Amino acid sequence: MRDLDLKTLRLFVAVCDCRSMARAAEQEHIEPSAISKRIAQLEDDLGVELLMRGRRGVQATPAGLALLENARNVLFTMDRIVAEAASFSGGIQGHVRLIATASAIAEALLDDIASFMREPDNQNIKVDIEERFSRDLVREVRDGNASLGVCWDHVDFEGLAQRPYRRDRLVLAVYAGHSLAGRSSLRFEETLDVEHVGLPPSTAVHTMLQRAAARAGRTVSYRVIVSNFDAALRVVAANLGVCVVPLEVGRRSAVGADIALIPIADAWAERSFAICFRQLETLPPASQRLVGHLEARAALAVATS
Repeated sequence: MRDLDLKTLRLFVAVCDCRSMARAAEQEHIEPSAISKRIAQLEDDLGVELLMRGRRGVQATPAGLALLENARNVLFTMDRIVAEAASFSGGIQGHVRLIATASAIAEALLDDIASFMREPDNQNIKVDIEERFSRDLVREVRDGNASLGVCWDHVDFEGLAQRPYRRDRLVLAVYAGHSLAGRSSLRFEETLDVEHVGLPPSTAVHTMLQRAAARAGRTVSYRVIVSNFDAALRVVAANLGVCVVPLEVGRRSAVGADIALIPIADAWAERSFAICFRQLETLPPASQRLVGHLEARAALAVATS
């Protein structure tokens, strides 16, 4: 089979979006017959029918839909490659891809990165931020798919270098009218008689709570599993369960809501985050600069707390 060319893929996507050869041709400034010829050649190369033509226009076949999804991904990647290369010619000093856990993103990380990008010396640095579970984050940094990762420091970093970042404390979020709401603090074991709202089993918080319950010879009873802390706190506000959340996240969501936050007295409830990377000296200058900034922000937070 011949190599697929990007122009044909771009025209195929345009036809699927417009659902018309004529409208796609007008959009792409090409003759409809030229599009038809290219797609016919693509169908011949792949050995499948990609488009069905009817009275209401053009519609992708099942094979066409599969190709459409992959074509969009390929075109996005190629456009990004071109844009990044062009950015360097315009004076951009670097591009950092950082991945982080939901806990890190939900707290101070975004504010710290925003402060980094506001500094005049960093105005020509781009930063991409994506969310991952801890184990996936470590793998992507280790494999070179991201320069930096930020996650809880109790994960297996598999040989990655790391620097300390911020700390947080876990608290129990409960409905204001809940039987536990009046407590000044409690141990996690004392929450196991009530139903919890939890995060997915693949998250570090879920694993931590399962281990804490196991040490007490108990299990956590989950009434609801949700994808993030914001959703969990909405469920708590509806009085459908209690939830262990980072203090700062809980404070933001508790404003104006019927939610009480109770400190968890267990030692493990105070957590530390880390910035991980393969080797500091091999990081691009922009990534090294961001590491230094995050460390400085974390140190300032400790000094002013």
